[in-house]
Amino acid sequence: MLNIGNLSIHTPIFLAPMAGVTDYSFRIICKEHGAGIVYSEFVSAHGIIRKNEKTLDMIKFTDEERPIGIQIFGDEPEVMANAARFVADQFKPDIIDINYGCPVPKVTKRGAGSAALKDLSLMEEITSAVVESVPQLPVTVKMRAGWDSQSIIVEKAGNKLEKAGVKAITLHPRTTKQYFTGKADWSLIKILKEAVSIPVVGNGDVGTADDVKRMFEETGCDAVMIGRAALGNPWIFGEIKSIFEKTAFPSSPLVEDRISMCRRHLNLLVENRGERVGLNLMRKHFGWYIKNFPGAGEFRKELVTAPDSKTALEKLEKLTAVQL
Repeated sequence: MLNIGNLSIHTPIFLAPMAGVTDYSFRIICKEHGAGIVYSEFVSAHGIIRKNEKTLDMIKFTDEERPIGIQIFGDEPEVMANAARFVADQFKPDIIDINYGCPVPKVTKRGAGSAALKDLSLMEEITSAVVESVPQLPVTVKMRAGWDSQSIIVEKAGNKLEKAGVKAITLHPRTTKQYFTGKADWSLIKILKEAVSIPVVGNGDVGTADDVKRMFEETGCDAVMIGRAALGNPWIFGEIKSIFEKTAFPSSPLVEDRISMCRRHLNLLVENRGERVGLNLMRKHFGWYIKNFPGAGEFRKELVTAPDSKTALEKLEKLTAVQL
């Protein structure tokens, strides 16, 4: 059992917030497979206070997804505080998470995401404002190790964030400049864990259940956050959970399991987002579900060019027949 503020989480394996990926359909699939907590895509604080319909749609969730965190980003303390308060009052999530980790230039050019790591005073001001705005909820942070290799600020940032009142910190131990290249330096997770007294969540280069076990052992972290490894592979949560609960390791999903899950994912998206939007959102997932199949490239082309979900489902049936 892991406690983050007043929230108890039974399984210390988290689904990472991922833009364009962690919507309701993907979250519920990962939750069913054992994720201890799931997160929304990151949401613009400005979009929230302007009550942008598209932005607010990204925040909506169901009780079956709990516990759930809503991740917000921005560079102005007052705007971030007002956005957090609105989300807490109107949607009542279990956690408000602040994004200090996004390395995408479109975000960092505006001073948000991991750009905050270049101005720790502003980061502390934003964090304090958010914490004070939602006293009823734990506030957490997801961050990177620093802007570049010359400015690793893990300990300093961790201490400031703890002082500001956050209840847990997730560290992706790459710098902004690294983006997703090179190797995640897990030793920095250990350094952060030793520097603060609040829970530390490790993230980065975790591709298998064995990687998760190794991250716990090498860093002493309190939980592990899974991102890209869950794409097309929600079964990873069940595999990890079996290690913790000392139950039989589940067998690897068969071809028909992967295709069946792909089909369910498509149906969930269409049901919740409508035919056109749902199919468009599913296009990226097709490749992830079938990436190791013989002839996957050709089948992916057929799936992503399907004009409607009915055609896509028919092509999945065809794929099942060919693969079995």
